[in-house]
Amino acid sequence: MAERLLSAIREFLKLESSSGILLMLAMVLAMIMNNNSFLDDYYQAFIAIPVVFQFADLIIDKPLLLWINDGLMALFFLTIGLELKRELIEGELSDVSKVALPLSAAIGGMLVPALIYAAFNWDDPVAIRGWAIPAATDIAFALGVLTLLGDRVPSSLKIFLISLAVFDDVGAIIIIAAFYTAELSFTSLLVAAACIVVMTVMNLRNVTRISAYAVVGLVLWVSVLKSGVHATLATVVMAFTIPLRTKEDGPSPLHRLESDLHPMVAYFVLPIFAFANAGVNLDNLTLDSFTHPVPVGIALGLFLGKQVGVFGFAWLAIKSGIASRSRDLSWAALYGVALLSGIGFTMSLFIGSLAFEYGELPANIDERFGILAGSLFSAVAGYLLLRYTLKQKLSSQTG
Repeated sequence: MAERLLSAIREFLKLESSSGILLMLAMVLAMIMNNNSFLDDYYQAFIAIPVVFQFADLIIDKPLLLWINDGLMALFFLTIGLELKRELIEGELSDVSKVALPLSAAIGGMLVPALIYAAFNWDDPVAIRGWAIPAATDIAFALGVLTLLGDRVPSSLKIFLISLAVFDDVGAIIIIAAFYTAELSFTSLLVAAACIVVMTVMNLRNVTRISAYAVVGLVLWVSVLKSGVHATLATVVMAFTIPLRTKEDGPSPLHRLESDLHPMVAYFVLPIFAFANAGVNLDNLTLDSFTHPVPVGIALGLFLGKQVGVFGFAWLAIKSGIASRSRDLSWAALYGVALLSGIGFTMSLFIGSLAFEYGELPANIDERFGILAGSLFSAVAGYLLLRYTLKQKLSSQTG
C-alpha cells in the first residue's frame, strides 16, 4: 500500500500541471481555514508568527508572512533569473527573429491591463497604487491548464506562452524595482553594489562552486532588504552572475542550480506563498466588495485587458512584419493563449501585497477578490477555447 502511494506521488510530481494543482489546493485550503470559526485563529497566528534574526547590530524582525514574501519568494525570483539568462544565451530568446512576437505580446499584456485598472481607479491615490497587479501572468497555472489539453498542443504554442511569461516576469521585476521601492539607504545600496562586483569577478575567474555565490548572495539579499528596494530583486541580479558554461567544459553551474531549485520552488515555495497570501476572509462581504473599482479593475484587467493586449499587440506585430507566426500556431490558438495569460495568480498576489502592504483599503475591500475572479475566468475561457480549437484542428488533419 505504501509503495503504491509513493509511486502515485512520484507520477503526480512528473506532471507539468502538478505545480498548478498544488497552488490551487493551497489557495482553497487557505480560504477554508481563514473562513472557519475554529481554524481562522490558527491561520492568522501562523502567518503572524514573529521571526527574528540578529547578528551584532543587524536585526531583521518580521512576521512569518513577510519572511515568506521577502525570503522564500527570493528563490522563486532566483529561478526566474536563471531561466531568463539561459533563454537569452542558448534558448528560444537567443534567436532575435523569435523574440519579436512574445515581446510585443508581453508589452501589450502589461500595458492594456494597467490602463484598464487605472481607468477605474484614477481618482483614488491609494487604489491607483495597484495598477500593476493585473499586468502579471502566472506561468505555472497557465502551463498547467495548457497541459490538461495533452498532446494536441503544438510545441510552438508552449514556446510562445513560456517566452511571453519570461518577458512578462522581466516587466514585473522592472515594475517592482521602479514603483514599489521605499526610501533608499545609500549605505545598504553600496554594500549591495560591492556584492554584485564580487560575484561578477567570481564569474570572470571561473568560480563554479554554487556555495560561494550563495554566501555572497545572502549578504546581497540582506543589503537589498535593508536598502528599501524589494529584496527579491537581489536574487534576480545574483542569477545573472552564475556561470552558464565553464572553461573546462564541465557541468553547467547554472543548469545544475536551476534543476535543483525548480522542484523546491514548484512544490514548496509557491504553494506556501499561495497558502499564506490567498486566505481571503469572507466575513465582511458586501456588494461593494465585488463592485469596488479595485477588484473590478483587477478582474477586468486580467480577463479583458490581457486578451486584448496580448492578442492585439501580437496581431499588430505580425501584420506589420515585425514578427512572424509559425504555421502550426493558428490565430485561434494564439487567442487562447492570450486568454490563459490572464491567469495572474502568484505574481499578481505578490504585487498586490506590495501595493497595499499596510492595509490601506477599506475593511470589506480585498484586491485578492479581483485576482481570483480574473484568473478563474481567464483559465476557464482559455481552456474551453483551446480545447475546441485544437480538437477541430486535429480532426481536420486526420480527415
